Amino acid sequence: MAFDNQLNRADLDQLKGPAIVEFGANWCGYCQAAQSIIAAAAAKYPNVKHIKIEDGKGQRLGRTYSVKLWPTLVFLKDGVEVSRLVRPTQIAMVTDAINMINISED
Repeated sequence: MAFDNQLNRADLDQLKGPAIVEFGANWCGYCQAAQSIIAAAAAKYPNVKHIKIEDGKGQRLGRTYSVKLWPTLVFLKDGVEVSRLVRPTQIAMVTDAINMINISED
C-alpha cells in the first residue's frame, strides 16, 4: 500500500472532481483485508482519484476528518465530503458510495 503523506487538508479541500481519500496504515490488518475490495471497486472508476493517507500517531490529517478506525474511506466531490465508509467488507459498499459522488462507470 503506497501512501501520499505530502497532502494537507487545504489540498484536499481544493480538489476538483470526485475523489476517494483512504486513511489507514500498512500494518493494520483491517486495512490489509480491505485492499482487494477497495482496489476492485476503484478500478471500475478510473476517473475518480484514489488517495491513500497514512494515519496514526502524529498524523493530523485524519483527525481533521474525525477518523477513528481504519480503513476509513472519505468520498469527496470538489473537496466536499459526500459520504464515508469505515472498514468496508464488500465491493458493493464501496461502489455504492462512489455512485453517491455522481460518477458513472467508464
